[in-house]
Amino acid sequence: MRRTLRLADRSAIRPTGPDEIEAVAALHAEAFAASPHGHHGEADLVRALVADGDVLVGLGAWVVDGLIGHVLFSRMAVEADGLALSAAALAPVAVLPAHRRQGIAAALIRAGHERLAALGVRMAFVLGDPAYYERFGYDAALARPFASPYAGPFFMAHGLDSAPPRPQRGEARHPPAFSRLA
Repeated sequence: MRRTLRLADRSAIRPTGPDEIEAVAALHAEAFAASPHGHHGEADLVRALVADGDVLVGLGAWVVDGLIGHVLFSRMAVEADGLALSAAALAPVAVLPAHRRQGIAAALIRAGHERLAALGVRMAFVLGDPAYYERFGYDAALARPFASPYAGPFFMAHGLDSAPPRPQRGEARHPPAFSRLA
């Protein structure tokens, strides 16, 4: 019998380590193969971000049967009005098909935000569906001043502290692994 993740069961969410990279990559490959919206290069992106040393936070959702969900936040080079800003990119996030619609991805994203804030990261960026990511505080208007190859209505930012930066102009550069994603 499969034990489902209880959102109150915080012990089911824990950091993933470099020795778990193949399990994490396999999870992303399986999860995105089942998704019509997936890019299908997420497993390679995870491997590249780990290999390049660009991971800030990687969290897995675990049940007795093993890993069922994962989120990764990587370091970004962000400048706001000429000043460096500590920021992260949320990508990818995945949950195995049999465990979807149980709040697992939401729990992973929120736990990731908490860890990023504890590290002093001020903003997180995501490229995704506004209808989904807005519930976590992501906003295209907050990302609009930042020049990025991903700029547009699906490029969103989230302030991780009570006073998110609202620059007049800036630049948001993802780690090199993103540009290698075909």
